[in-house]
Formats: sequence, C-alpha cells, structure tokens
Amino acid sequence: MIHATGPLLSVDLSARETTEEDVDDVLSEFVGGRGVATKLAFDRVPFDVDPLGPENRVLLSTGPLQHSRMSFTGRMNMTSVSPLTDGLASSNAGGFLSRNFTGTGYAAVELHGASDVPLAVHVRDDGVEFEEVPDLAGAEVPEVTEWAEETHDLEAENLACIGPAGENLVRYACVMTSETRAFGRTGMGAVLGSKNVKVLTFDGDSEADVEIDPIQTDVHREAATADHIMKRQGTTSVTELANEVGALPTDYFARTDFEEGVAGISGDAVESKKYKKGTCSQCAFACKLPTRDEDAGVETEGPEFETVMAWGSNQLVDDVVEVMKANDLCDRLGVDTISAGDTVAAYLESEDDLANPERARETLRKAAYREGEVGDLLAEGVHRAAPELGVEDWSVKGLEFSAHDGRTLNGQGLSFATSNRGADHMYASFYSKEYPLVDKEAAVDKRGLDGKAPMVAAAEDHNAVLDSAVACKFSRDFMTEERLGSLLDADYDDLLAVGARVVELERAFNNRRGFDRAEDTLPYDIEGFEAALDEYYETRGWREDGVVPELGEADSDTDAAPADD
Repeated sequence: MIHATGPLLSVDLSARETTEEDVDDVLSEFVGGRGVATKLAFDRVPFDVDPLGPENRVLLSTGPLQHSRMSFTGRMNMTSVSPLTDGLASSNAGGFLSRNFTGTGYAAVELHGASDVPLAVHVRDDGVEFEEVPDLAGAEVPEVTEWAEETHDLEAENLACIGPAGENLVRYACVMTSETRAFGRTGMGAVLGSKNVKVLTFDGDSEADVEIDPIQTDVHREAATADHIMKRQGTTSVTELANEVGALPTDYFARTDFEEGVAGISGDAVESKKYKKGTCSQCAFACKLPTRDEDAGVETEGPEFETVMAWGSNQLVDDVVEVMKANDLCDRLGVDTISAGDTVAAYLESEDDLANPERARETLRKAAYREGEVGDLLAEGVHRAAPELGVEDWSVKGLEFSAHDGRTLNGQGLSFATSNRGADHMYASFYSKEYPLVDKEAAVDKRGLDGKAPMVAAAEDHNAVLDSAVACKFSRDFMTEERLGSLLDADYDDLLAVGARVVELERAFNNRRGFDRAEDTLPYDIEGFEAALDEYYETRGWREDGVVPELGEADSDTDAAPADD
C-alpha cells in the first residue's frame, strides 16, 4: 500500500521552535491525510484538552495522491479538537494549497502552544520562519493575500489563513486558502485564532518517490472529457432535485421544500452568473463556480448547494445574487457558510424576520466580530445559542445541519447521527444513494432504515479512505473501488479496514471526552432509528452505548466529560 512520505514537522508556537520526527510507521498504516492526522492526534493530544487552549494541536496533512497529476487530488486535510463540537474532527479543503504543502517535504505539520502576538509561520523545504504580523490583526482574507503577495511574493495558493472570525474565536470560523476555499465546518479557524496564528505559508520544491498506478491517466482523461452537469453548475445542480423530493431545508428547517422560491436559487440561476471555469489543483473536472453580478457589484466563487440552502431556502431568500453576497462575506470574514447561515437563520427566526438578506449579512458581521450581546451569542453557534433564542436546536454534536434533509433521506439522517463530526453530509455522503445520484444498482429507497446501518458504516469507511489518500468525494463516478485499490496498491477491502480504524480512533477519542450514544441523536424522529443505531454499533463492534471497547473507555484521571459551553 502506498502512502504519504516525509517526517512530521512539530511547531511549538510558544517557544517558536521546531522539531522533526520519523512517522513512517503511522504513514504505512494510515496512508496519509485524515488517517495519519487522526492517529497522531489520538497519540499526542490530551483527551481532556481545551479546544481553545495551547495544548490543543492542529495537524495539516496530505496523502500519496498529491504526488500524482490526476484530477480530484487538489485537496488536503486539517485535524484538531473542535471548539464547536468538542470532539476530534477533520476538515478538508480544495484549491491549490496541497501541492505547495507537499513541496515542503513534510508528510504532516503539527502546531501546538500559542503565540503572544499575531504570527505568520512560513514553512519551506529549507526551514521554518516565524514572523510577527501585528499589522494583520483584524484583516479580512483578501487583505492577507495582498500582504503575502507584496511582502513575500507568495500567491493565495501558498496560504492558509484566518479572517476576523478566527481571531475572535467564532466557533464556526474557517481556515481559508486560495482566498475562497475553506477548511470549513468544526471551527478550525477558531483553533488557529486561539494560537494567535494569522497565516501559514507553504512553499518548496521537494519531491517524493511515490509511484502512482498508470490508471491515473484514465481517471484524468475521463474527468476532462465527461459531459457532466457539475461542470456547469457544481453542487447546485442538485438544488431542484432536493426540492422536488422534499430534502431542501427551508424556513429554518420548518419545511423541506421551497416551491415558491427555488427557481431563483437553482443550479440554473447560479450558472447564469458564472463567468468562467474554476477548478482545483490538477483537476480537469473543473466543477467550481466563479460568479459575478455587475449590477450588484459582487464577484465571488460559488455559492455551492449547501450555501444556497443555508443563505437561501433556510432563510426564505429566493435571489441568487443575495446568496452570492452572503457567500462572499463569509469568505472574507472566514466563516463556514453552512454553520454561519444556519446560525443567522436561527436568530432571524427568533426575530420573525426571515427573508431579510440585508439584515442577515449585518447579523453575520456582528457574529464575526462578537459585536454586542447578539454578536457574542451567535458566535457560539446554533447549539449554544438556541436555548436563549427560544428556537429549536438544529445541530448534531454541536455542528449545524447541512442540507439533504434526513426527514426524507432517512439513511442520510442516520449518518448525520452516527458521524463523529456531527451533522455533516460529507462524512458518509449517503444522500447520493437516496436521491439517487449514483447508478441504479447502487441506489436505495430514500425512505426507511432497513439494512442501511451497515451501508452507512461502509460509506463512512470509504470516505475516510478518500480523506486519507487524499481524493475528492466528487470523484465517485470516476474513481471506482477497483481503481482506488490500484491507485493505492492495495486490496479494496484492506483499504476499508484502514477507513474503519480511522473512524474508530475518532470515536474512541470522543468517547474519552464523554461522548456516547446520547450524542448520536437527531432533532426529529425516523421510524426504526434506535434499532438501526443498534445495528450500526454491532456492525462496528462497539458497545450498545456507542463506546469503543477498551480504546474508548476511560483509564486515567485525565479523561473528562465535554464542557457544555
């Protein structure tokens, strides 16, 4: 089995010192990306760590496929204990950073400790430089890019940075790269903010001796020549389908369709604002969405489907230009578009003022800067704000819901509950089987949970492999199980076993923090849910309370339950 290569670079931000460690044993067992970072975090992060404390660690990592020239490989991983979910979580960003990262020669980079002033950390193949950047305090993401270009001759694709939201410890703040691509969900930007790291840069010319199977040429060629609607509309191509089947959250989750307004935020509406192709590193599929509206004076990348839901249907906004404005503001401030949109929707619902996009953006700014009582409350996310707002808590494990509504797509609903990351659609991507977006033989009925628990577990394992390789989830029509095995030089069943170990380590870490069956829940009922949860645990070999035997059981005084705040 091929795997990422190179040492682990450990960066002590408090002492401003670095060390390198041989981690070949971890690389050979966990491939790279999310797998390697999860194992390193499990071994090196205290189970009772404060997510916003100096002892928390941030791990960035790539996989062996970043040494290919194949489509769907312009991505990389970030792992830490989340200030939003309070559990170990990984985030995945596209764009062009991954190959600049591999150029440094490191398999993974770890940050721990905290700086006493805003800091830029420059990681190159010839060393690491610490630079104090007090003038960047409060800078929005484009300003950081401009600074890097003017002072260091570095491009947006060399950077991973935070905006004002990260500095203000907004629990759903992102780490941004290539200006518009995000290590989204789970609040990685707040973790960097707690460490006073404003920007990381990666640059170098190191090359690894990783041989990728020639099948990569077939994958790349098919990606380039395929006539696929995502090349025109990205993920928004599913918007009208989601609405049609009743899986589009609307009116702060009160409904599952937006019949009266979906046309204004549909894939066609987004495509009408697209002015050029957009892609990630080495990818010929080019499914990104550079959009602009000259009359409104807005130019951005996106919105993708989840943003259309969070800032469109869920807020009763039926104008794609208004969603574009929100998308652009989220990128500038450095926040996850889903969590931010849901949180703003919760507030507007409490004020009986949905369908007010201008107020929505004003509210987002307040949250990003923790301005006043309202901004400070909303910076905490839906789970912590909902009781005070008097609205329903639409989250799982503290993570706000994405689209593909589980009240209709019941297997997706189960996967929202079992996901170690919380209510995230990409942890298992089970929705693709239930719309369906896959071939008939791989599709399942959207209703009911019979037989779906083992399928959800297998889907989680598969996606953990992709996140370790690292490969894009939207490669599903091109990177078959057989091809994935060939690319990683392993039997596919052996790869699934790697994915299962990654999922289990995440679960065991979270068990040590007090997570159990009580966190695997939903704010709505699905018939047969508890039986399916039992079957899921049995499939995984876990206890009926959702705890991993031995590995997830407390064995020292340092194990602690998660905090409610």
